[in-house]
Amino acid sequence: MIRRHTKIASWMIAALMSAGFTAAQAESIVMASTTSTEQSGLFKQLLPAFTKDTGVEVKVIAVGTGQALDTARRGDADVLFVHDQPAEEKFVAEGHGVKRFPVMYNDFVLIGPKNDPAKTQGKDITEALKKISGAKAEFISRGDKSGTHSAELRYWKAAGLDVANVPNYKACGCGMGPALNMASSANSYVLSDRATWLNFKNPGDLSILVEGDQRMFNQYGVMVVNPAKHAHVKADAAQKFVDWIVSDKGQKAIADYKINGQQLFFPNANAK
Repeated sequence: MIRRHTKIASWMIAALMSAGFTAAQAESIVMASTTSTEQSGLFKQLLPAFTKDTGVEVKVIAVGTGQALDTARRGDADVLFVHDQPAEEKFVAEGHGVKRFPVMYNDFVLIGPKNDPAKTQGKDITEALKKISGAKAEFISRGDKSGTHSAELRYWKAAGLDVANVPNYKACGCGMGPALNMASSANSYVLSDRATWLNFKNPGDLSILVEGDQRMFNQYGVMVVNPAKHAHVKADAAQKFVDWIVSDKGQKAIADYKINGQQLFFPNANAK
């Protein structure tokens, strides 16, 4: 009887040691990404599926694209998943990223009060911004160097306006969710990516007013941080994520993510 108990105990200890060894060996990577991928709920669908397929866990730093790029430049992330293509291409050209891969897209939308006091409704974002400025209506900007903020500044410039001279232009220096909350509380105008807006739980009296302008196309890219710059970067594990997200399985997972029947992101890993 004593021998039997000893054998069982030895087996249990060996099993526990084996489990502990396996857990210790589990791979994990750090992803610097945008608030839109996090706050839209997309990662809750994508990341568990990726981990199940590869055994690699992903820890997300969700900030504006500009901050995400800075995080990667410091070597504090293994992979980037962001949405400011000119900045991403510069990041790679400077040697900070290995290669940029297009992953998916959606679009930006102008959100504002349903009664639309500035009369912005339509499909022309620059005309809408001119009307907001002319009406001295309040506009909430993220002001955080994110992909959304960069796009917004391009639209103001295309409208021939300097935000420093736009009445009631308020930069919060915050993520998309907080910016939407501020706009909802103040009944103001704000530019948002469609996905975060659709997942927003506090719309108040706001609605989409401008959409469909080709300039409001919103492209996302993914890239491995260059291990030649930072030797500690887990490039192999990060590449597993890139390979998975651009694969048929990863692209299907993106397409399958919907809220109230509406698709939030559209896969396009084969885009150039």
